[in-house]
Amino acid sequence: MSISTEKTIERRPASRLASDLRPISIEPNVNRYAEGSVMVKFGHTHVLCTASVEESVPQWMTGKGRGWVTAEYSMLPRATHTRSKRDREKISGRTHEIQRLIGRALRAIVDLKALGERSVMVDCDVIQADGGTRCASITGACVAVAIALGNLKKSGKITGDAWIDTVSAVSLGVKGGEVLVDLDYEEDSSCDVDMNFVITGGGNFVEVQGTAEKQAFSRKELDQLSDAALIAARQIREIQLATLKSLGIERA
Repeated sequence: MSISTEKTIERRPASRLASDLRPISIEPNVNRYAEGSVMVKFGHTHVLCTASVEESVPQWMTGKGRGWVTAEYSMLPRATHTRSKRDREKISGRTHEIQRLIGRALRAIVDLKALGERSVMVDCDVIQADGGTRCASITGACVAVAIALGNLKKSGKITGDAWIDTVSAVSLGVKGGEVLVDLDYEEDSSCDVDMNFVITGGGNFVEVQGTAEKQAFSRKELDQLSDAALIAARQIREIQLATLKSLGIERA
């Protein structure tokens, strides 16, 4: 199966090229109470991300001189075409998987020693879903955490640079022999191959999730998907950095 990212997929909205991201925006400080917050939008997928700082760590980390970053993820009942039930006493397996993924992604770009014995609790609430909710959550949560850590440093509670890099995520698929970048729901549900890449600003992989939905894929195709993901991640990083720069938060 030959894969290309140069063609135009006729059914992609707004004649989006196979290699094009959806319109992405990150609006900071949308919650007046959280230490860091953003509303991130990947096309019609909208996620509210808040980062809250607590002056304590889980009991198993007490006395180790290191902080902790963790995340919770949820989807509002009418975020999708039909109403879903709220997670109450027991969260679903999918929710558990996604929030653990978000936590791993964020810990990859935070210096836990510089954070000190305090926790950053991240909440990602999907307001509207059209594919790629975990990717949008990670992308937005990174900025919310950077804002929260910037505020900690500004207040003098931490002296070092606890925020060490960006992290973002993007979904890709193979459909009709072509790589599609940043899948919406319709594309995600019809692709032959479905993958999610979580990538730091330095170009390192935090996690790669891939499934052959209809047809197995080769090592060459995996490399092509990885290359497309790295290009997309660099584009997303520029949006993250521009948002933070507007707040006076910059990385070297």
